[in-house]
Amino acid sequence: MELIFLGTSGGVPTRTRNVTAILLNLTHPTQPGVWLFDCGEGTQHQLLETSYHPGKIERIFITHLHGDHLFGLPGLICSRSMAGIAHPLTIYGPKGLREFVETALRLSGSWTDFPLTIVEITGGVVLDDGLRTVTAVPLNHPLECYGYRIEEHDKPGTLDANALVAAGVTPGPLFQRLKAGETVTLEDGRTIDGAQYVSAPIPGKKLAIFGDTSPCPTALTLAKGVDLMVHETTLETAMEEKANSRGHSSTRQAAQLARDAGAGRLIMTHFSSRYDADGCKQLLDECRAIFPDSFLAEDFAVITL
Repeated sequence: MELIFLGTSGGVPTRTRNVTAILLNLTHPTQPGVWLFDCGEGTQHQLLETSYHPGKIERIFITHLHGDHLFGLPGLICSRSMAGIAHPLTIYGPKGLREFVETALRLSGSWTDFPLTIVEITGGVVLDDGLRTVTAVPLNHPLECYGYRIEEHDKPGTLDANALVAAGVTPGPLFQRLKAGETVTLEDGRTIDGAQYVSAPIPGKKLAIFGDTSPCPTALTLAKGVDLMVHETTLETAMEEKANSRGHSSTRQAAQLARDAGAGRLIMTHFSSRYDADGCKQLLDECRAIFPDSFLAEDFAVITL
């Protein structure tokens, strides 16, 4: 999986950062796809600077209905339609998302030439496509807001073919059955338990993408044991009270959550427009003092899991 950050500013864009949007490129060999998490104003313009275009996006996950996470959605939908894209698009998000999209299309005299599905979520599993599960977890923000936990299904363990050959099993169709954990009977009457020749399942990657939030108990549920955690660090530690009063988190709180959740890496984003490059470096230093594996997201940064 790859994350491509299209916008990393919170509230309003700056000269160097657009508002929130993150692409997730699913690089699975047999079931690839491109998903989008949030769609702030100007997201389709950011896409023009990448190798992606709206027609590649199959699913969009909206964390909440604040404009810096949502206002780019009508334009992206319309551009997708005007480009003649026929592939279906499914959008997930809190209650009110359907009204927003349908009203924007109706009042602007717009339409879609592709199947558009809007799923208003209330938490829990919102998708299982056979390879991965997406779970929405409620957070603490003035508007109904969710984070999304993406978990790849565990992959089957590998078959120890050399050990089977040494045990007298001829390579062929039996190997597939043994890899599936079956017990087979050989021509000489011996039984072979496939489970004894298959390694433990390979754990799938786990990713948590937070919406805006102040600290809350469900945040730990969302982030527990993930390989990568994307979390807002809107304000520095010294402004923590102000951040929390507006439903946001400080650097210290994001780093402590990453540490307590046992996350592999913390990717910081959603920076207040008050911070320039030097200011963001200060935010990074504050996080790394608590959680060393912290990194700043920048517009168009690519993070690989």
